[in-house]
Amino acid sequence: MRIRTTAPAVLAAAALSVSLLAASPASAATARHQGGLHLGTIQYDSPGRDTRSNSSLNAEWVNIHNSSRSAIQLKGYKLKDDTGYTYTFGSYKIGAGKTVKVRTGKGSDASGVRYWGRSNYVWNNTGDKARLIKPSGSQLDSCKWTRQGSGSISCH
Repeated sequence: MRIRTTAPAVLAAAALSVSLLAASPASAATARHQGGLHLGTIQYDSPGRDTRSNSSLNAEWVNIHNSSRSAIQLKGYKLKDDTGYTYTFGSYKIGAGKTVKVRTGKGSDASGVRYWGRSNYVWNNTGDKARLIKPSGSQLDSCKWTRQGSGSISCH
């Protein structure tokens, strides 16, 4: 038995499949960030010459965003690079919808900013991978770049 389809039915089916395919990446991105922490923007190459001065080190940073509706205690969460350099959060509560910036150099921790305390750069300009690790040791999020670009990457 042969099933006959009309041109409008074929066009409607094609339009539906295209719209579903187009929606899939956005849905995956939304699902990834629902209810928790994720890496935001990473400034992996501090602007200007790499002089290892504290101001240059602090111009290298990672934003971590809380997209949930509740504050999250970050104690024990880790931020790591491919080499294994690790920043471990002490007691710090990030508010709902808020961002905390982790700067590479030294400084006084304050609301919305933490300092790694390093005297050398962490993030490789030519490629690296940032990982956000839960206190349990499982990876929560990651963001990778493979070549030098503008010096920053948006991980959303």
